Amino acid sequence: MSTETPAHAHAPEPGRDALDADVIVVGAGNAGFSAAHAARLAGLRVLVLEREPKDRAGGNSYYTAGATRIAHNGLDDLRDLIEPDPRIERATVPPYPADEYAADLARVTNGRNDPDLTRVLVEDSQDTLRWLQRLGLAYRLMFERQAYETEGGYLFWGGLHIGNVGGGEGNIADHTRVAEELGEDVRYGVHCVDLIVEDGQVVGVVGVDASGGARREYRARAVVLAAGGFEANAELREQYLGPGWARAKVRGTPANTGDMLLAALAHGAARGGDWSTAHSVQWDAFSAQNESNRELTNRLTRQSYPLGIIVNRDGNRFVDEGADFRNYTYAKYGRWILEQPGSVAWQIFDARTRPMLRSEEYDMPGVSVVTADTIEGLATSAGIDPAGLARTVTAFNASIATDHRFDPNVKDGRRADVEPPKSNWALALDSAPFFAFGVTCGVTFTFGGLRGDVDGRVLDAAGAPIPGLFACGEVLGGLFSGNYPGGSGLAAGMVFGRRAGVAAAATCRRA
Repeated sequence: MSTETPAHAHAPEPGRDALDADVIVVGAGNAGFSAAHAARLAGLRVLVLEREPKDRAGGNSYYTAGATRIAHNGLDDLRDLIEPDPRIERATVPPYPADEYAADLARVTNGRNDPDLTRVLVEDSQDTLRWLQRLGLAYRLMFERQAYETEGGYLFWGGLHIGNVGGGEGNIADHTRVAEELGEDVRYGVHCVDLIVEDGQVVGVVGVDASGGARREYRARAVVLAAGGFEANAELREQYLGPGWARAKVRGTPANTGDMLLAALAHGAARGGDWSTAHSVQWDAFSAQNESNRELTNRLTRQSYPLGIIVNRDGNRFVDEGADFRNYTYAKYGRWILEQPGSVAWQIFDARTRPMLRSEEYDMPGVSVVTADTIEGLATSAGIDPAGLARTVTAFNASIATDHRFDPNVKDGRRADVEPPKSNWALALDSAPFFAFGVTCGVTFTFGGLRGDVDGRVLDAAGAPIPGLFACGEVLGGLFSGNYPGGSGLAAGMVFGRRAGVAAAATCRRA
């Protein structure tokens, strides 16, 4: 536990005791808890309202692997942040400076990322994570996700190196414990549906008790929205993301239906970011419980695809599986699969690449996989056109540039010169048995949200702050568009959550 403790709350004043809290935070995920901790450490009374019951709480954060992208100067800069591990002395962790972080955000979003939000994210990322660690969150090097073991040890790649101990479950367990230690009032089973606005000032929220359906008002001097986007609302997905998005599988919480997002818009908030795209991944297509699975969480993703090829029902490839490290492509390939016949595809591997796949994902209980000793037999069993797959694999194998040595730790330039090309990590599929993992589109969160400044103040159409209203996490739009660098979601949640909590506390003091 940190030595940082809440400052003494200011003395009671007229009307204050009639409030439910000084600051209300809507949503008990990583961003919401970060805001709540910051406001509580400023000496304020904090009420966190979470739609789900406690055993299903945590928002999308619970369903993640806990990966958190921060700027740093290499392994020595991280040693005091991470839990002990005997593998650390064999690990090489390249520096990931702030300018590279910012360049990655601009590159993967084609320059559609908000420059001010980006600057604050990259500059505050490590300091904010250190703040959370001092409060009691635990972090580790992500050996099984971000490095391949070689004779020389572990070489980390892709700018994403650390994450929560225990993954997303650990993130939420740690945050919940810290909230209890700091004395935050966290109430579960309260579905917030509207804002209370008086004389242009947001003074609370309207909540519905999930058990009895009773409506009541919760009043405060400031409200922080951290209730996510609209990815769990099939109707809104069809409206904003486009036709076919109702078929996407919801990876995370079913509670992110956009209610408070729409409520803020109805009260004059401006839209921020790209409302037409979402974070979408390759997701187990045929597992019986492949939506909002609390037991398997992130294990339903399939992220070793750079080691193989991806084909549709016709046996045709349609993406460059080796365009970049998976950290920079995985969040956009889901929507490409949604556009394929039946909104399904298959990742194809052989006996040589199968042992390199992430065990937690490709060996999970009930995994959707077909195995066969021939490519044609694999296609027949999986429901892929056998002639089409055989033609694709034959052409792929024949086109590989063998003058580059295969190395999964770097962009090795080992190219398959077909259409579309495979730019890196091309290995011939020629060693039986062969494996086909069925995947579809798993939607994580929507990139569009509310327009806000770097302190989470929600802005109206004229660019003016709406008094008393703040936003953080996935409800704050502007950072991402079309794609996203892995681990920057949890990082943005903690950075802008903390800043929103601090800014909300300042508003309360002025009031």
